[in-house]
Amino acid sequence: MTDADKPARPAQKKNLFAQLEIDTRLLGMIGAFVILCLGFHFITDGRFLTSRNIFNLTIQTVSVAIMATGMVFVIVTRNIDLSVGSLLATCSAVMAMTQTFITPEVFGLGLNHPATAPIAIVVGIATGVLIGAFQGYIVGYLGVPAFIVTLGGLLVWRNVAWYLTNGQTIGPLDRNFMQFGGINGTLGETWSWVIGLIAVLFAFYSFWRNRRSKISHDFPVKPIWAEIVMAAITAVAIMGFVAVLNNYDVPRRRLQQMFEARGEVMPDGFTQGYGLPISVLLLIAVAVVMTIVARRTRLGRYIFATGGNPDAAALSGINTRLLTVKIFAIMGGLCGLAALVASARLSFHSNDIGTLDELRVIAAAVIGGTALAGGVGTIYGAILGALIMQSLQSGMAMVGVDAPFQNIVVGAVLVIAVLIDTIYRKRTGAK
Repeated sequence: MTDADKPARPAQKKNLFAQLEIDTRLLGMIGAFVILCLGFHFITDGRFLTSRNIFNLTIQTVSVAIMATGMVFVIVTRNIDLSVGSLLATCSAVMAMTQTFITPEVFGLGLNHPATAPIAIVVGIATGVLIGAFQGYIVGYLGVPAFIVTLGGLLVWRNVAWYLTNGQTIGPLDRNFMQFGGINGTLGETWSWVIGLIAVLFAFYSFWRNRRSKISHDFPVKPIWAEIVMAAITAVAIMGFVAVLNNYDVPRRRLQQMFEARGEVMPDGFTQGYGLPISVLLLIAVAVVMTIVARRTRLGRYIFATGGNPDAAALSGINTRLLTVKIFAIMGGLCGLAALVASARLSFHSNDIGTLDELRVIAAAVIGGTALAGGVGTIYGAILGALIMQSLQSGMAMVGVDAPFQNIVVGAVLVIAVLIDTIYRKRTGAK
């Protein structure tokens, strides 16, 4: 009899949440998010939880959420990166100049050429990786505190972006490039349903594989009914999200232009939903990759081991200096991806792009459960934290709260979130 054929050893649990193996901290965050959304929906007379607003809220969250996944690694290792907003601006400026100046002048490729967008994206991400690795080298090998290095980066890279563009707004950008911005690039209803179904099947496979792996190693497993409940909740959440985005219809005038561009006549009464934005698929891909890195790779184990006890990690043979360079390089590359999404959503590069994003990214990671003391953090928590932050700001904007008071509320929420997390860790003994 093989290990995989061994009978499952049921987990000895007492309450419902324990049998479902639900993270109570994550459940609390989801509960707070639901209450927040319902509250704004009531205050705004039913305008907050509409398909249109959910679509806009989703695409507005992507760039901060992408960077928040990298900030988890940075904070877990007891560092901080205050330069991410400015680095985003530099990467955005590099990509904008590549499209509008370098590719036309050097390679003779104009806007909307098939090679223009890929070249700009590669150059922008490479710029972020190099700058991130440079800052990581100063922190890891020269011993300068990350707070000081990235505080300097906040000032340096913001103004580097200004000089690259001579302080001008650069646009319009390449049509293919702008497809990563959200409303300019969506899958439509049919392909959104297909992607949603694939995601559900992948989730079911993950549940099955995890259960099989636990059985093969003689670990406790959840009851079958608990597995079915979690799989059903996941499937409903995925397909419900797709249904909401598909319910946001493309304006009739835009549909008319699409049919005219193809030389066709639009049928009477024809409607079409936007569906999943490409930027959201990019965020999902980043989340999956970063989660795999955190949980399944040697790099991820080294990151959390170093954050838990840097001295012990160094004594065990982990090259903590090189690890720091790698983490900041990953953070820089994610800033490049976020710059792609942010500038594509605006359809141009502006001097103020990414302003205060460093605070939003750090807040998203911390609200998502990443411990400032190091060693603890999750990718999905950071993404949920980014969604909570964006929902809070969007809701206040819809209510008519002015920008200064919005920042006051966001700052207060950040402090309260850290306070609650600190109390929770003390009472439960969690790390």
